[in-house]
Amino acid sequence: MRKVAPVNIDDVPFNRLIGLQREPAGREFAVSLPADERYYNHLGIVHAAAQLAVAEAASGDWLLRNFGEHAVEFIAVVRRMETTFKQPARGKIFGKAVVGAAVRAQLAADLATKRTWFFTLGVEVFDEAGAHTLTGSVEWFLTRRPVAGA
Repeated sequence: MRKVAPVNIDDVPFNRLIGLQREPAGREFAVSLPADERYYNHLGIVHAAAQLAVAEAASGDWLLRNFGEHAVEFIAVVRRMETTFKQPARGKIFGKAVVGAAVRAQLAADLATKRTWFFTLGVEVFDEAGAHTLTGSVEWFLTRRPVAGA
C-alpha cells in the first residue's frame, strides 16, 4: 500500500493499468487514453467507464499540479462524480479540469485553514475529432496527513 501521495497522476496503479497518459504541462488537456478497441463498448464507441476514468484522472491531475509540494501533506479521495454524456466518443479521448477563479481562491483559503474538507472540480472529456463527449464534476474529500510523531 502506498504511504505517500503520487507525484504524477500516471503514478496511480489503476491509471497505469488502463494506459492513461499524462499530457505535457501547458496543454489544453491534462490526460488522455489512446485510440484502442480495448476501450470500446458493444457499439464500437469509447465505453462510458473509460470516459469516467479520464474525467476522474483529469481532476486528480489538476489537484496534483496545483498543490505542488503540498500534495504529500494530504490524503485525497473521490467522494462523488456527476456526469452527463453529451455525444459518442471515438478514438483517442482527452480530459481536463475546468476550474474558475473563485474555486481556486477557496482552495487556497482551505489549504491554509482547514484539516478536512470537500472540494469540487468541473471536468470535461473530448475525443480526437473535437467532440465534447462528457461534462461533469468530481467532488474530492481532502484531509491532512497526520504529522509523524505527533
